[in-house]
Amino acid sequence: MLNRTSPPAFHPIEGFPIISPQEITFSNGIKAFVFDSGEQDLVRVQWVFENLAFDLEEPLRNSALAGMLLEGTNAHNSAKIAEMVDFYGAFLQPEYSFDHTSLSLFSLNKHVEKLIPLVFEILTDAIFPEKELATYIRNNKQSLLISLEKNDYVARRSFNHALFGDSRYGYSHEIADLDHIERNALNEAFEACFSPGNCTLFIAGKVAPSLIDILSTSFGKQWEKTNRKLPGENLPAIRNEADLIFIEKPQALQSAIRLGHRSIQRSHPDFPGFQVLNTALGGYFGSRLMANIREDKGYTYGIGSGIASMQYAGFFTISTEVGTAVCAATLQEIKKEIDRLKVERIGAEELTLVKNYILGSMMGSLETIFSHADKFKQAYFSGLDLDYYGYYTDVVKSITAEDLLALANRYLDYDSMIKIVVGKM
Repeated sequence: MLNRTSPPAFHPIEGFPIISPQEITFSNGIKAFVFDSGEQDLVRVQWVFENLAFDLEEPLRNSALAGMLLEGTNAHNSAKIAEMVDFYGAFLQPEYSFDHTSLSLFSLNKHVEKLIPLVFEILTDAIFPEKELATYIRNNKQSLLISLEKNDYVARRSFNHALFGDSRYGYSHEIADLDHIERNALNEAFEACFSPGNCTLFIAGKVAPSLIDILSTSFGKQWEKTNRKLPGENLPAIRNEADLIFIEKPQALQSAIRLGHRSIQRSHPDFPGFQVLNTALGGYFGSRLMANIREDKGYTYGIGSGIASMQYAGFFTISTEVGTAVCAATLQEIKKEIDRLKVERIGAEELTLVKNYILGSMMGSLETIFSHADKFKQAYFSGLDLDYYGYYTDVVKSITAEDLLALANRYLDYDSMIKIVVGKM
C-alpha cells in the first residue's frame, strides 16, 4: 500500500553519464563527431564554422553571413529552398553567436539523405542575392529601431561595449552599419569562412551508417580541401576605472540595470566553483538577489546574475529592471549582497540547496542525445574534453563555505564593476 506519510527516499546524484562521440576525420580534414543513440527516427546534423575575425570596417559581416545563408544559390532561390525543406518535414536553421556560425538540419532518418545535397549546395554556392539583401537590411533596420526603444537592450549593448570596446563582443552597431553591407564583401567573406578547413561536424540521433557515408562523400571528398586557419581576436585592455554609465530616458517608468566585469572562462580551474557562488548570488529563483530585491523589497519582478564564457574572454554580470524611484536603492542592495558573500560563510542548508539545484539542473539538461552533443560541443570549443564534467561535478559536490568565501574575494568586487543604468535615477 502506498505510504503518503513520509517523502520518497533521497538519492544523491553521483555523476553524469555523458555519451562520448565517435570521432571521424574526412579525407579533406573535417572532423565529424557522431552521437549515435536513441530510439526516435530523428537526426540532427550541425555544420559549425568559426567566425571571421572582427573587422571595424565590416562589423556586421559575420551576422549577415548567417542571416543571409538560406537566401539563395545559383540553382535555387530562397522560396525553393524553404519548399524543399518543408516537403520533407525537416528544419534547416542558421545560427549566429559571437564566436561561431552554424547550420543545423533536423530531419526524419528516412528523409535526411535526400536533404544533404541541398545543404552541400548552400554551404558551397550561396550567392546572397541583391533583392534579398535589401530586404535583410530593411528588416534589420526596423528591428534595431524597435530594440533601441527597450531599456534592457540598450543596457546590454552599452555594458558589452564598456567591457570589450570595438571587438566582436563589444561593438554596438548602428543603422549606418547596415547600409555598408555589400554583396561582394559577403561573397568574399563566405569563401573565407565556409570551407573544410574551418568546419566541424556534429551528428546526433539515430545515425545510420549510410548517412555517414553520404556526408563523408559530399563534405569530405567533394569539398575541396583547405588548410585555412582564421586569425584570432585581439581584445582591448581591461578597463581599470569603475564607471557608472547613465543613459537617461526621461519618459521611462523603469530603469534597466546591468553591472559586472570581465572574468574567467570555462577552461579555468575555478570556473565550476565560481558557478556555485554565482548560483547562490543570483543564478536561480531562490538566490540571494531574488530573495532580497524581489521577495523582500519588491523592487523588481526578476533579477539574476550569470557567468559567460566565450572563445576569447569571459565575463560576470548582474541584470534587472526596476522602478525608477528605487534604482539607486537597488544598486545599494546588490552591493550589500556581494559584500555579504565576501565576509560571511554560506550556511550549510543554503549551500546544500544550491548544490542540489546545480546538479539537478545538469541532470535535467541531459534528456536527449542532442543535449549530450551540446554538452560535448560546449567543452570541445573551450579546449576541454568530457572529463571536464566529472571535474565539474566533483567540485560542486565537494566545495565548502570557506572555498566560496575565498572565491567571492577573488572574483567579486562591486567597486570595480562597470555599472550601466538606462532610464531614470
